[in-house]
Amino acid sequence: MSRYTPVTSKAEMESEYEHVFDQVMGVFGRVRGPFSMLLHSPKLTERLLPMVPFAREICAVDPKLRQIAILTAVRERDANYVWAAQVDVARRLGLRELVIDLLCAKGDPSDLPPEERDIVLYMRQLMRANRVEQAVFDALKDRQGVQWLVELTAVANFYVALCGVVNAFDVPVPPEGDRFDG
Repeated sequence: MSRYTPVTSKAEMESEYEHVFDQVMGVFGRVRGPFSMLLHSPKLTERLLPMVPFAREICAVDPKLRQIAILTAVRERDANYVWAAQVDVARRLGLRELVIDLLCAKGDPSDLPPEERDIVLYMRQLMRANRVEQAVFDALKDRQGVQWLVELTAVANFYVALCGVVNAFDVPVPPEGDRFDG
């Protein structure tokens, strides 16, 4: 049970902001999770929502690598709701179960291919220390470029912001959603 009542229908919105509810429906096809809480601030929702299609459709980062970054960051924030949603996305994109299981367990990424391992190290360092070692930063920058690294960082941190919302408001994971322990 959430700490506060989620917004689940347009009737709960002030008429001047009903279009924001429609925008959320247009992106997700439903309203639940962090956006059911964010809709209590329609102006904020309207500004954050465009990050979802950016992450899905425009981001320079390969979708599987993007999901590795998002899942790593989300797992570090212990946000089961966002984890469940993003694991579903990762599976649809064909991310290997071995990688998903490793991220879920916060396991050692040293046996992953370098492009995956470096993303895990980068995101874990950023989430744990709010800093990244120069060698890890340079490995990704040199391999992929600055724009790629900016977008990887920003998109993953967008999902971290959603983690804060679901964790603060105790948004429950749907019954069918994957969960991690602890």
